[in-house]
Amino acid sequence: MSTLPDAEEPVRRWPAIVLMGLGAGFLAGLFGVGGGLVIVPALMAFAGMDQRHAAATSLVAIVPTSIVGAVSYGVQGQVSLVAAVFLIGGSLTGAQIGVRLLRTLPARILPWIFVAFAVFVIISQQIMVPVRDAGLTLTPASAAALIGVGLVAGVLSGLVGVGGGAVIVPGAQFAVGVGDLLARGTSLVVMLPTALSGTITNLRHGIADLRVGVVVGVASAAASPLGSVVAGLVSPRTGSVLFNLFLVYVIVSTLLRARRAG
Repeated sequence: MSTLPDAEEPVRRWPAIVLMGLGAGFLAGLFGVGGGLVIVPALMAFAGMDQRHAAATSLVAIVPTSIVGAVSYGVQGQVSLVAAVFLIGGSLTGAQIGVRLLRTLPARILPWIFVAFAVFVIISQQIMVPVRDAGLTLTPASAAALIGVGLVAGVLSGLVGVGGGAVIVPGAQFAVGVGDLLARGTSLVVMLPTALSGTITNLRHGIADLRVGVVVGVASAAASPLGSVVAGLVSPRTGSVLFNLFLVYVIVSTLLRARRAG
């Protein structure tokens, strides 16, 4: 059972949960991620969840966030449905692998997987030089690369509770050379079926809190369009630096929390 706030617990936690959703939504729109990098540690801090329940509940919240974020980028012409098809093909398979691992791996190692994932994203963004306007050139090699990126993103989506955007965004830029905004918009499209698939599985096994996830998701969806507007106003390099600084904060917070829990 999760130790989530219910009707009998102090309602003072709910404003913090709503604010958390707003912040996650803004970052989802700004960086093209589902917001799980914010939601997972925040649910542990403000909703009293362990890593397993926070990861599962985060996927619930990512569903409405990804819908609104994808529409926001779509109206700007920054979504590739062709790339999304190949990414989704890999991510749906990966998500089921991830949620199975989530139920079986020891809880104590999940924070370290989270940290390793964030470090990988930082390193990958240092290797590549982000661009703004590059489109997708579809070849057999690029199609295979997109499927591979989607597979990795799906596994981490189910296992760590992120929508996979933090893999898809740098992965699509590095593997097939698309522009940063196109990668972000496309990643939000991919997150929807991935997060929905993982959520259904998690709810079936009783490890996700639907009510908290919906509240966070609605708040996040409300703030996501603002983040996508800001993303178009900053340069690709500035956006990359800001994202890396955010990930460093997440890594430090996760390690400190794991140390206290240990």
